[in-house]
Amino acid sequence: QVQLVESGGGLVQAGGSLTLSCAASGRAFSNSGMGWFRQAPGKEREFVAAMWWSIYYADSVKGRFTISRDNAKNTVYLQMNSLKPEDTAVYYCAAALRGSVYSTANEYDYWGQGTQVTVSS
Repeated sequence: QVQLVESGGGLVQAGGSLTLSCAASGRAFSNSGMGWFRQAPGKEREFVAAMWWSIYYADSVKGRFTISRDNAKNTVYLQMNSLKPEDTAVYYCAAALRGSVYSTANEYDYWGQGTQVTVSS
């Protein structure tokens, strides 16, 4: 079993920055593929970024967002810069026990509860 808890969301003006954190507990974290997804009101959940031994980003965030992890702290981060109103969503952290880089939600085994990010124009 893996428990994931996101934090760091909030309200920010367009052009600003936020860093999301996802603290993991339970089974081995360092071997898991980790991902960030987001879901805006009325829209489907969409892929944002993923990492294992490689990193993959959605085109919509490439160059603005950075995913990283600290295995010693069992934590994965999402640094978000140059935020836009269209980045407004609930952001979810996810873990895939079969370590790899996945961009589809059904490849992930565990999910956090989500943290709200709101970008004002």
